[in-house]
Amino acid sequence: MRFATVITRTLAAAAIIGVATGAMAQSYPTKPITLIVPWPAGGSTDVAMRALAENASKHLGQPIVIDNKAGASGTLGPAAMAATAKPDGYTIAQMPITVMRLPLMQKVSFDAEKSFTYIVHLTGYTFGITTKADSPYKTWKDVVDFAKANPGKVTYATPGAGTSLHIGMEQIADAAGIKLTQVPFKGGAETGAAVLGGHTTLQADSTGWKPLVEAGQLRLLAIWTANRSKVWPDVPTLKELGYPFVFDSPFGIAGPKGMDPKIVEILHDAFKKALEDPGVIATLERYDMVPRYMSTADYNTAVKGVIAQETAALSKIGLLKKE
Repeated sequence: MRFATVITRTLAAAAIIGVATGAMAQSYPTKPITLIVPWPAGGSTDVAMRALAENASKHLGQPIVIDNKAGASGTLGPAAMAATAKPDGYTIAQMPITVMRLPLMQKVSFDAEKSFTYIVHLTGYTFGITTKADSPYKTWKDVVDFAKANPGKVTYATPGAGTSLHIGMEQIADAAGIKLTQVPFKGGAETGAAVLGGHTTLQADSTGWKPLVEAGQLRLLAIWTANRSKVWPDVPTLKELGYPFVFDSPFGIAGPKGMDPKIVEILHDAFKKALEDPGVIATLERYDMVPRYMSTADYNTAVKGVIAQETAALSKIGLLKKE
């Protein structure tokens, strides 16, 4: 009898917890949501995420507050969320590809597959290489020729070690047979200032450099998309320059591990609607991003694929961590 009583009480408690959890999901959200953007304010990712968050908040009925938490190549914010945030849907983060890459390069406090609840995949970047407009480098070939004669003297600014820009530049340099020197910063605003001020030879970044290129202050040498950009039709792609690469560093949104699937669904639906909004699409286009929607299930599958691809790339250029 005692055993039966214990079982009955346990089942009753589980039922109560289940009802409470279901009720919480049905009423969610009842307060503002924090969206961690792991890059400095003012960069292309920050602007895009603010546009998405503002629109998604209309569907959620609660404001989404942006928390810029830059550092560690875009992984500081997600790592902090994984370590401290409750899985209640009130703290989520933009998930750059570095979340999947950095654990392959060094010891980190999180596991890309196990520490997060992936919600929805959103978009990707147009990356490019710029130099000062008055520099002697008129084309990417000019950079390669100088670098071959002066190994290591060509410097390039990136938004952090381990970012797609860093890994991409190293793969390009390896394919070109040259040695470049990376100078890591926290985000696009800083990399633009670095190349504009002559502190680095080049800038490798997403299109936060667009206004400076349009103003004639920076020269765009190459873009990393599959096809030429309609905005810069005269600028060659990496493939046209002889490199078998396309880099666009796609990203989405995730929360801490263990989130209620019903809350995930609510957030997914809100951000999917935001991604379909003409105003949001226009904002993305200003930074040459295009919607790359994936459902929650597809996003989880894609994360596994990215980890496999990154493992192969890092191994090839000698940046895979030693076990």
